Amino acid sequence: MKRGSIFQTDGIPRISEAFPLALQHVVAMIVGCVTPAIMVAGAGGISNRDQMILIQAALVTASLSTLLQVFPVGRRWGKPVGSGLPMIMGVSFAYVPSMQAIAQGYGLSTIFGAQIVGGVTAIVMGFLVRRIRVLFPPLITGTVVFTIGLSLYPTAINYMAGGVGSENYGSWKNWLIAILTLTVVTVLNHFGKGIWKLASILIGILAGYLAAIPFGLVNFSGLGEAKLFQLPSFLHFGVHFEISACVAIGILFAINSVQAIGDYSAVTIGAMNREPKDQELESGIVGYGLMNIVGALFGGLPTATYSQNVGIITTTKVINRWVLGLAALILGVAGVVPKFSAVLTTIPQCVLGGATVPVFASIAMTGMKLVASAGMDFRNSSIVGLAAALGVGVSQATAALASFPEWVTTIFGKSPVVLATIIAVALNIMLPKTKETDAG
Repeated sequence: MKRGSIFQTDGIPRISEAFPLALQHVVAMIVGCVTPAIMVAGAGGISNRDQMILIQAALVTASLSTLLQVFPVGRRWGKPVGSGLPMIMGVSFAYVPSMQAIAQGYGLSTIFGAQIVGGVTAIVMGFLVRRIRVLFPPLITGTVVFTIGLSLYPTAINYMAGGVGSENYGSWKNWLIAILTLTVVTVLNHFGKGIWKLASILIGILAGYLAAIPFGLVNFSGLGEAKLFQLPSFLHFGVHFEISACVAIGILFAINSVQAIGDYSAVTIGAMNREPKDQELESGIVGYGLMNIVGALFGGLPTATYSQNVGIITTTKVINRWVLGLAALILGVAGVVPKFSAVLTTIPQCVLGGATVPVFASIAMTGMKLVASAGMDFRNSSIVGLAAALGVGVSQATAALASFPEWVTTIFGKSPVVLATIIAVALNIMLPKTKETDAG
């Protein structure tokens, strides 16, 4: 097959091209996929064995969810489940605060009961997407995508410093390795050609990883403890339904369903030069909800579209479904062969931080391009500025919501994307359109 097929949705590329590009996606998201499981396990006070089961289930669920998005089921009958777009799915940090509270108060089984309700909520949102999409013209979608990029910057910086809570957080060693990694990625992005440019993030991570070993930043202690083979267990943690937990998680699923429109749009606009189709959005969100129901039965925590991988796709323009499918298979292998995933999780957070800064920047700039396409008159500038300012501002100063009920902080104070989306949609409806806006 010709090499250019990696830039086509259905072309089958050579394995020598597909594997490093697929591995790049896995390396960029695997730590983010595993970390929520570790955090929830800590809040729930479960055993080390159960923690490993939770981690492996997260990887397997991410693998199956990605495969469903990339290779939809039911196309022959005209009602596919799965978007058919190049999209990586993984366990989302958006649910972590609520899941930690539920784990501490009710146990893990209540999380999975609420997740089933959340999955049903997402399916309903998927069927309604044609109606609610009118609320998300390019101006609003661009604002959401821009805010997604902005919301990821603190994560990248904390990673560069070594990860919040680590013993050497903020040390010069972390920053040295992070800047080295960032430099390699940036140089290859601007001066590299062919596979050197396309796999710049992976190469940067490898360079940072090797440089981190002499500094003692790579910890191999977990490799000996990991098993060789392990499958997720059906209903291992059980399922329990509690009304307040179901409402809290259900609301987050509804909001993440809307946020997914931004990620789908970022992929199609940034890498395919078009808006996503209504059918792609509907099928994608329905598939997202369905796989979360299935995942809950096997101990897989809530998944969502992964913005960092959206950034990789928009940066490299590689939209080949077989590359994304191979990435999903690697995740699946990591999920059933814990020693394999243990090797990937030895990558220092400072390395990941240095490699993901340009990725997150790409997401934000994709949003800005979309906003600019709608025209930047006073009205549109006000919508984007106020939505981003309040969304990001409140999330960076959550103490400002201390006098409100906890659920208000959980929904509006943890993710700037949620508040920014609501404000942008509301302002777009309420503010009078100018002549320039009508003309655009």
